[in-house]
Amino acid sequence: MTAFVVEDEPLAARRLTELLRRQEPPVQVLATADSVEAAVALLQSAPQSPDVLFLDIHLADGLSFELFDKVQVRCPVIFTTAYDQYALRAFKVNSIDYLLKPIDEDELARALHKLRAMRAAAPAAPAAPVPAFDAAALAQMLQQLQPQQHQYKKQFVVKVGEHLKVVPVEQVSYFFSLEKATFVQTRENRRFVLDQTLEQLEKLLDPQQFFRLNRAYLVHHEAIQDIIHYTNSRLKTVLQPTAPEGDVLVSRERVNAFRQWLDR
Repeated sequence: MTAFVVEDEPLAARRLTELLRRQEPPVQVLATADSVEAAVALLQSAPQSPDVLFLDIHLADGLSFELFDKVQVRCPVIFTTAYDQYALRAFKVNSIDYLLKPIDEDELARALHKLRAMRAAAPAAPAAPVPAFDAAALAQMLQQLQPQQHQYKKQFVVKVGEHLKVVPVEQVSYFFSLEKATFVQTRENRRFVLDQTLEQLEKLLDPQQFFRLNRAYLVHHEAIQDIIHYTNSRLKTVLQPTAPEGDVLVSRERVNAFRQWLDR
């Protein structure tokens, strides 16, 4: 059997090539490509199709499903993927084989055995696609594999006496914990008690906007008015409105991450 390998990670491509060479009988890798564009050029220029195309899903210039819109694929495809089980169900529905990265040698052998069985059962027309691709199903699969936009918290409901007040996230300067309670500090210098802990708030808020300075403070980037070098490579921040304890120290283990967050 012969194969093309489309994979944008050089180490993964070399490992798959070596695993194919160790199969019984060996599979010869005729060529490799590392992008959708290179794969299109390879398939268009090849004098004949290989027996199988190993196709990574996520390539340097896009998702490999784009390949099927640009060139006719006349050979069976075995996808290689790092996506989890919910996405893999779509491959089974379409009778498209797949290998979960990192590729296991025994799983590879089983996929090749399945392919040989399909070839033996199919009519002797080497150019016929095996299996046929369902464009609509592939489009649905593509939509499933797109990263879902995370929905972050947009507002908080707080209690003010006998009333409820809505505090939009855009009005928040920072959150802090004090005496086992969690508070939200607004830009208007108002302070309200929240039910959530800082750990829970970290998961609800956009990490591009908020950073956990230490165990007691989770701040919006616009609330940081100044950053001052402190002892032992520490940093302290000046917040607006002023924090109850004055300047707020960045914990030692968070200093490097804080610098990266500022420099994004």
